[in-house]
Amino acid sequence: MTKGQLKQILLITDGCSNHGEDPIAMAALASEQGITVNVIGIVEESVIDQEAIQEIEGIAMSGGGVHQIVYAHQLSHTVQMVTRKAMTQTLQGVVNKELQQILGKKVSMEELPPEKRGEVMEVVDELGETVSLEILVLVDTSASMKPKLPTVKEALLDLSISLNSRTGVNQFSVSVFPGKKDEVEKVLDWTPKLESLSSIFPKLSTGGITPTGPAIRDAIHHFKKKRSLRSLLKNDEQYFDESGM
Repeated sequence: MTKGQLKQILLITDGCSNHGEDPIAMAALASEQGITVNVIGIVEESVIDQEAIQEIEGIAMSGGGVHQIVYAHQLSHTVQMVTRKAMTQTLQGVVNKELQQILGKKVSMEELPPEKRGEVMEVVDELGETVSLEILVLVDTSASMKPKLPTVKEALLDLSISLNSRTGVNQFSVSVFPGKKDEVEKVLDWTPKLESLSSIFPKLSTGGITPTGPAIRDAIHHFKKKRSLRSLLKNDEQYFDESGM
């Protein structure tokens, strides 16, 4: 993770992937590359699928993120909560590493005296407001998600409003799985304009398989592509400086 920048995949699904790579292994790969994978599992109140819940928990655990199981009507509040909770958790991890470097021993925030811990948490909260945040939202649009899509749309709008209130830079991207032609389809490319979200809603339709593993793999690639474009632009800037242009 580069300093001052957090990368998150936010997976919204009802679980039970049934096509392609193992999503838990893909989430571990994302975590290795500094991308946190958070999962919101939407369940029916009448049916609790233990297998789906285990998969949701497994993806978040191997992706170094947080997970929450919700009923569809609770989704809106949960999307914001999970995003913020994951941000705080990641920042606490960064702060813990810095503490170890400063104090020269293995120490975590929990071991600090209460007043020092309070001061450190203030720093974490401030970073949470100012750090650059890149969120790639993966929306499961398999057939079983059809009744939940209106709530997903509402939740994404609420998330965009919540992120807009931050002082840090936000970048947002949305992909759905399965896509109309491929396993995964990008419906919104990286943009700071969170209001662009409403433009993707007509593109959201449901049906077909649940390729969760391929969707996470595609998200990792999407982050890499963004990074390589950024480094290319930086090289261009350096060239202009050196050439005096």
